[in-house]
Amino acid sequence: MKRAVFPGSFDPITIGHTDIIKRGLSIFDEIIIAIGVNTEKKYMFSLEDRKKHIENAFKDHPAIKVKTYTGLTVDFCKTENVQYILRGLRNTSDFSYEQAIAQTNRNLKEIETVFLVSDPCISNISSSIVRDVIRNGGDYTTMVPKSVFL
Repeated sequence: MKRAVFPGSFDPITIGHTDIIKRGLSIFDEIIIAIGVNTEKKYMFSLEDRKKHIENAFKDHPAIKVKTYTGLTVDFCKTENVQYILRGLRNTSDFSYEQAIAQTNRNLKEIETVFLVSDPCISNISSSIVRDVIRNGGDYTTMVPKSVFL
């Protein structure tokens, strides 16, 4: 069985994330959405809310699991007996950043990273943009799964 981890802070999860995850199911038998916990970071949504949003967004997808973790993503992958990390690429900046992380992960624990290119129609959406829209009272409902604003 091919399993992948899709790591992130998901503050909040966006339709860009959900698109990559759903498309990843054509490659992997199971995807673990891994919410990384960084005590140094200030989040807009609590860990419990982020986990609930994701679980509700994928409640009809038994091949998708949601877990939280601290520490290195590669260590979480080894704990979960997963050989792949799934990542989405929106632009060349994402590629440069993700390439360095993928190469480091490969060196640390021989974890393979699989990249999927974002749908051009939603490649402009990021969690930081969504947070900015929320903070300023804008309509963010088309940028996130319904589970985030229910």
